[in-house]
Formats: sequence, C-alpha cells, structure tokens
Amino acid sequence: MKISYDARGLAEPNAQAPEVAKIEGEGSGRRAVFDAADLSTRQINSELRRLVYAEEIPDVTILNPGAKHSIAVGILARCRITIEGSLGYFGCGLIDGPEIRITGRVGWSVAENMMSGVVVIEKNAGSLAGAALRGGDLVVRGDVGARTGIDQKGGTIIVGGSAGMMTGFMLQRGRQIICGDVGGGLGDSMYDGAIYVGGKVASLGVDCVEAELTAADHEFLDRKLKIYGMEPDASFRKFVCGQKLWNYDNLEPAERKLVL
Repeated sequence: MKISYDARGLAEPNAQAPEVAKIEGEGSGRRAVFDAADLSTRQINSELRRLVYAEEIPDVTILNPGAKHSIAVGILARCRITIEGSLGYFGCGLIDGPEIRITGRVGWSVAENMMSGVVVIEKNAGSLAGAALRGGDLVVRGDVGARTGIDQKGGTIIVGGSAGMMTGFMLQRGRQIICGDVGGGLGDSMYDGAIYVGGKVASLGVDCVEAELTAADHEFLDRKLKIYGMEPDASFRKFVCGQKLWNYDNLEPAERKLVL
C-alpha cells in the first residue's frame, strides 16, 4: 500500500501517494516534470524517489518548489535533477551521484554531507553551504553566508560572489574557490586543504596562512572554473593550514597561549 502525506507532513495511510509527474520520451532519453506547488515536502521527495528509483528516469524537473525545506535529500543515484525555483533549509543533503541545478536561491546547509555529484545554485545561498562536504562540486554563482564549507572533508566548493565570516572553518580536506571577498576568520582552525580567494580577505583565522600559488594551482583554478562557465581571476590568493595546531594536544598551556 502506498502512503501519502498531508500538508503537515503526517501520514495518511488510507490515501494513495500522488503520482503527478508527466513522463516523456523513451529509454535513456526519458524525462519527467512535475509541479510541486500543492505538494508537501514528503510528497515531493516521495515522487522524486519514485521517478529516480522505480521508474529509473534519468532527467527530472521539479517546478514551483516554494522554498520548502529538505528537498532532494538522500538521492543515491546518477541522474539529472532541475529545480525551477528556490529551496529552504537543508536542500540536496546526503546525496551521492546526482547532478542538481537550482535556478533560485537556497537557505542554510545546502548540500550538507554530499558524497559525490554536482549541485549548481544560480543565485545566493545561506550560511553553512556545503557543511561536512565529502566529495563532488558545490557551485554557488551568487553570494554565500557564514561558515561555508565548515568541517569540509573533500570535494570542491566554488562561489562566484562573496562569502561571509568563518569561511572554511575547520576545513579538513578539499578546496574552496571564492571569487569575491571573504569575511573575517577565514580558514579558522583548518587542518588541511586549500582556499583560493579572488577578492579581499577581512582577516585570517587561527593557523590559516597565505601560500604561494603554484603552476598546479593555476591549472586547477582555470580548469575548474571553466567547467561552469566562470573566468579565473588573475588576482587569486591561496590560503592553507600553518600546521601550528597539528600537535595542539601535546602543547603546554603556556605554548597554547602563544599559538592562539
């Protein structure tokens, strides 16, 4: 028995889940489109999962998402998803494989814990974009809020505009490309990885230092940005871990004060 959900997200065990998508084409060229304006979050995700897993549709478009939260979460398949509009909090989290394009804006924590795939946001993103990102590419063509890529463990985050404070906080691995300006505390307590900034940096965080750009860095920036139709800025600067905190637990109290 299929289960649908009411506007509050509560289960309606005696009602059929809506199968509202219009499917066109054949074989690998099949494409599905559905309007999410009158659907709850659970109904949207249920229909998306039906199309991706049961119907094996490689290309799905969601219309009128209405800035709802937690849309397109946990999709573990290779497919293409287009979201025509804006999303709320925690969109596209825990995904592994899909290519997702969002034409509007997104709220907090987009692509949290993404393992692989691509998420492209055409406008702005809120704070905590790409939190704990593990792989894949997160691309925000506009600006992002604070703590972008907090606890990032891999992958690449690209921001076409500016980023807020504490960008790259506790960065463990992976790379960030910020084409615009960055707020205070850049790379605070980062452990590894690299952050490239094309604009001004308000201040560096603890144990974040500037490093020389190498030929490999220039090649990476040029290649990665051109994938998404973005031109590399000649003024990019590179920031990495200063490694002073790598042995933090072994420092004496007086030494910790000097480091911090």
